Amino acid sequence: MTSSIPGGFLVALEGIDGAGKSTVARHLAAFCDAHDLPCVSSREPTDGPWGRLLRYSAIDGRLGLHEELGMFLKDRAEHVEQVIRPALHKGRVVVLDRYYFSTAAYQGARGASPEEILDQNEAFAPLADLVLILDMDPTESTGRIHGRGDRPDAFESLETLVEVRRIFLSIHRPNIVRIDASLAPEEVARHCVSAFSAALERKRSAWAH
Repeated sequence: MTSSIPGGFLVALEGIDGAGKSTVARHLAAFCDAHDLPCVSSREPTDGPWGRLLRYSAIDGRLGLHEELGMFLKDRAEHVEQVIRPALHKGRVVVLDRYYFSTAAYQGARGASPEEILDQNEAFAPLADLVLILDMDPTESTGRIHGRGDRPDAFESLETLVEVRRIFLSIHRPNIVRIDASLAPEEVARHCVSAFSAALERKRSAWAH
């Protein structure tokens, strides 16, 4: 029998490309399954119309800053209304491979104001109960991208990732936990699951009292 969580629980996985977010997402989903917690896993950009256009642009050539930012906001608004908010309303755990912190970091690296982007998104997007920022040196992450047989896309140049990492490190919110993603994947996953479990228990305890 599954055990829902009043108000749900939203965890966002953030960090530069190649940091291991997808692997951690699978481990968190497995933890939820093992503990009979209803879980929804999703990602941004989504597979919706706006998200697909953003994914294509990463291969064919990035859009202008304002057009790209606007598309991310449209994709996220649709994601919030169709997936995130309904799942939270049903008391489910929502595991996101990227959320609006990535928008702040990647569009911030192009010249937008990261704080303005955060404020703009937090005006309509549910706040995460936990944000796990997987941090690592961009030279190592690009090595991972090449190592898995992928070619870096327009979001993944070393110069871009250096600035993106700097912005991620400059963001401060009480729900953020930074994880050393240079460790072995299983070790990274263990630290993330531990932080997730602790945050989940804090929310349950707060609700119980």
